[in-house]
Amino acid sequence: MTPERYNRITQVLKKRQPDLTVITDEVHKQRNLAAIIRNCDAVGIDQVHCAMPEMGYQIYSGTSASAQKWVDVLHYSEVQEPINLLKARGFQILAANLTEDAVDYRKVDYTVPTALVMGAEVKGVSGQSQAAADYNIVLPMYGMVESYNVSVACALILAEAQRQRDAAGLYDTVRLSQDEYDKRFFRWAHPTLASYCDERNIPYPPVRDDGEVEALSQWYKTVQSSD
Repeated sequence: MTPERYNRITQVLKKRQPDLTVITDEVHKQRNLAAIIRNCDAVGIDQVHCAMPEMGYQIYSGTSASAQKWVDVLHYSEVQEPINLLKARGFQILAANLTEDAVDYRKVDYTVPTALVMGAEVKGVSGQSQAAADYNIVLPMYGMVESYNVSVACALILAEAQRQRDAAGLYDTVRLSQDEYDKRFFRWAHPTLASYCDERNIPYPPVRDDGEVEALSQWYKTVQSSD
């Protein structure tokens, strides 16, 4: 591992925001989903929660899809699952949804634990998400079209969250737990070896201060002998 790659990985991990996330509510176009995940990575989101659409995901492998190896993507059969999980952890739920009581997205406090729900193309967020939301938020528009593309809307809202969090100093200290930090570092720095360990349900080997695996050959012999 080069010093440049090591520094890049650690700099990004030090900015991760474990209490900011996005829930996709049956977003089915893989191009949009990939773009949302790319937006999340850009503002330091570590984990995204995706409720599976009934028709499944459309396959997409463009440039935006590469961001999925940097963001932990969790899948659920129903959107209520991640909503309940995050509410129990103290997250406020914001639904991007045009309703009579919707507030300007810039008027919300994003420095508290926040989960942003983005709805499916055309039909928007589900009734479950609307009922669970602490706030419905809206992006003011002054043109003829009624809404932004879902990934564009997500990017605009997350940019405001990033602005508020940056001003509050939330990017200035490491906010991942040590365990999560170590896991993310290993998966990013040593993806092949991480996959080997994950498939066999064995702990990752220790790494040195420069990010390289400590005594790799000896560790591998120990693993092989225990199989």
